[in-house]
Amino acid sequence: MFQNIIEIIILSAIQGISEFLPISSSAHLILVSSLYEFKSNSLLIDISLHLGSLLAIIYFFRNDLLNIKNNKKFLSLIILGSIPLIIVGYILYSTDLIYSLRSVEVVAWTTLIFGIILYIADKNRFDKKISTNLNFQSILFIGLFQILSLIPGVSRAGITITAARILKFNRVDSSKISFLLSIPALGGASFLGLKDLINESVDFNYLVFLAVAFSFIFSFLTVKFFLSYINKFSMNAFVIYRILIALFLFYIIY
Repeated sequence: MFQNIIEIIILSAIQGISEFLPISSSAHLILVSSLYEFKSNSLLIDISLHLGSLLAIIYFFRNDLLNIKNNKKFLSLIILGSIPLIIVGYILYSTDLIYSLRSVEVVAWTTLIFGIILYIADKNRFDKKISTNLNFQSILFIGLFQILSLIPGVSRAGITITAARILKFNRVDSSKISFLLSIPALGGASFLGLKDLINESVDFNYLVFLAVAFSFIFSFLTVKFFLSYINKFSMNAFVIYRILIALFLFYIIY
């Protein structure tokens, strides 16, 4: 029982932290799973972890989401920006092509390459804001970039922040766009997981509720920390971290 709880905490930390930081969750899952085989991991737990992150981001931005009257255009843009990922993601998922992309070598190279691209995009100071500069063209550009996150190692948070920085949005608003785009993305991932779960006999136990709770906590704290951090600092620390992770993966491979 104690071992199961520890495993859920570790999995929740990986999900909650790597989902919202530009560091690639798939790279971390590979790293951790290469060192330790989780007995508690399952499709149901995976769905629970995503649900915890989804609830955390909804709760964090609850005021923006509840204030629909004044944010109709903004919410419409977020939905629009999510459509490319949902369409392409469903095609890759339904044809099983998405599984052909999952290899340690792919993760290592994408972690390195897209980390460097993030560094380049983040180099200069930009000051565009969501309230005045987010429009159809910009959200579609970011949404198309988000499709790349279907490749393990790219990082959904990393690629959407990179795209927003290319468009000259400031760091905080680039991250807010990324976080809000995660709501449809996490919702879609949970839906696809539930679809697969229908054909399985599931055992709802205390681990499911712990997974949701711990994932919620880690996700909420990560979003809060990250927005505070990038208000003062650049993305350099995350770029360096990605390079180190990539080098470690290269060491495992070669």
